[in-house]
Amino acid sequence: MKFLDGRSMAAEIGRGVVDDVERLRQAGVVPTLGVVLPTSDAAARSYVRVIERTAAKVGVRCIVHELSGDPTELLTTVDRLAADDDVHGLIVQTPLPAGLSAADIGARIPAHKDVDGMNPLSLGRLALGLPCFAPATAAAVLEILHRSDIKLAGTRTVVIGRSPVVGKPASLLLLAEDATVTVCHSRTTDLISIVHEADIVVAAVGRPRMIGKGFIRTGATVIDVGTNVTDSGLVGDVDAEAVASVAGALTPVPGGVGPVTTMLLLRNTTSAVTP
Repeated sequence: MKFLDGRSMAAEIGRGVVDDVERLRQAGVVPTLGVVLPTSDAAARSYVRVIERTAAKVGVRCIVHELSGDPTELLTTVDRLAADDDVHGLIVQTPLPAGLSAADIGARIPAHKDVDGMNPLSLGRLALGLPCFAPATAAAVLEILHRSDIKLAGTRTVVIGRSPVVGKPASLLLLAEDATVTVCHSRTTDLISIVHEADIVVAAVGRPRMIGKGFIRTGATVIDVGTNVTDSGLVGDVDAEAVASVAGALTPVPGGVGPVTTMLLLRNTTSAVTP
């Protein structure tokens, strides 16, 4: 079985981002990502630190705004950054303060700065095949498949999970590549049989090691989007040890989808700079 190394792919993408940053700096522009951390959530803060470190490596300016959890403060901050011409990309981490939804906040992020596809307009444009920034995690799934030379056209692909940040956009991206896509979720009956028919499995359900050997057909490609914190550390939605004996290719956790996702946020930030 082949492990699909997201860290090496992210490094390769990063070299292209460095070139883009240098070109922009020569034109007098420093690509800038605004990151809003609405609450004191430890997991969100940890991920934001990863974004900061990665941004520093490729030369993207990353400005983090750590807030108190007050909804009014969040709305004011997002509106201010949305209007700031020196901020090219804008993301808001979850969880959000009580009473605010991702759609509420996303709608306040201008589409041209929406580097993580949070604005409902971005998802609508994605569904119609129009230019937009797709949610970075969903885009990372496709990036890994492309860079691994995994055939997509005509393949039977199952996406487990229907969230607006991974499952739904990933299914739309796969459809655009002419894959035949089935989306499964918590109400799906006979889940194992459906998944077992797939040439490509995208696991984005948020349950530690839920996908075991019986789910995966021999030779299938498995993209594990899960990042579950357990007593034994960070694990995916896939039982990697069990699946390794049947899968043809598998993304590890950690070191698979995550590093590619972070680098795509930064690549999107450079792409968001208008001439």
